[in-house]
Amino acid sequence: MLICFIAALVVVLAACSNNSDGSDQANNSSQQAAKKVATDEKTSDAETSAPAETTYPVTLSNYTTENGTWVKKDQTFDKAPERVVANTQGAAELMIRLGLTDKLVGVAALFGSVPEDIADEFKQIPVLAEGYVGKEVTIGATPDLVVGRGGLFEDADWGVGTVSSLNDMGIKTYVQSTSVPDASLDSLYQDITELGEIFNVQANAAAYIETLKARENALSARASAETINYASFSDNGDGTIGIYNGNGDTFIESAMSLINMHNMLINETGTLSLEKLIEINPDAMIISRYAGGIDPEETIKKLLANKQVQNINAVKNKKIYIIDFNNFWGYGDSIFTGVEGLADDLGL
Repeated sequence: MLICFIAALVVVLAACSNNSDGSDQANNSSQQAAKKVATDEKTSDAETSAPAETTYPVTLSNYTTENGTWVKKDQTFDKAPERVVANTQGAAELMIRLGLTDKLVGVAALFGSVPEDIADEFKQIPVLAEGYVGKEVTIGATPDLVVGRGGLFEDADWGVGTVSSLNDMGIKTYVQSTSVPDASLDSLYQDITELGEIFNVQANAAAYIETLKARENALSARASAETINYASFSDNGDGTIGIYNGNGDTFIESAMSLINMHNMLINETGTLSLEKLIEINPDAMIISRYAGGIDPEETIKKLLANKQVQNINAVKNKKIYIIDFNNFWGYGDSIFTGVEGLADDLGL
């Protein structure tokens, strides 16, 4: 009897031992599988978040002019440019934001204030001209790339020269898409992305776009509940007020629309009179301040003293604002600073 009991006990213990081994093996297998999944996920995440690298040569579709019309033209880069001329202050600032200050061998058209956070870096760039730079001076800086405002590439004898003439000399060009017709804020993001690709700083470009889109969203959240219709004006320098239609400034219109502010004259052509301003009766008026220009404060005083315009809403309600030329006509990221400033002035 004792022998039978011992035999039965041995069988039970053996069964328990076998079950325990199987459970441990299953647990070990499950843990190993989980570790593999986690490792695979981390690898996948790392691959996804890894910044893209430019593989040269890289070809991008940019712009040139034909018979006064902007058309597409490819630019091929065998390597990242080393010597860059920015034909405007805004273009240089954008290069600085992307970490490319050391590539800049010249800048021109210094018509507005430089953001304080990049002022020291901006001072490192040789100034080719306080105003618009000419072709000879541009070429004299021996650039391998000229980047900037489209209007300065339109004429063979004025500005930096045409795209074709520069390309024929082996100098690449990058016309900011923000400065050609039908531009918008998306054009700015395109410029940043493409400059990032040209210079192989795609991670910098992506990070900066993310920063700007956050500012875009913040401005949209501040938008006026009712549309603010505005008109731009200037001083003709002869005692009269000039009215600016801004019909080529679709980039500015795109940015201003974030706060529900719209240019009433954007579809107008030709010379506009003071009578036209009275007719459209804008809610607000803006005038730009630029280096070397007439003091806008004096122009505003002149406008307010004009008896013809006293019934214009913007004049009656003193909704006349000064904007920085570089913020709006630099065709770069500082457009956000300009619109943010206007939103502050409007109390949005």
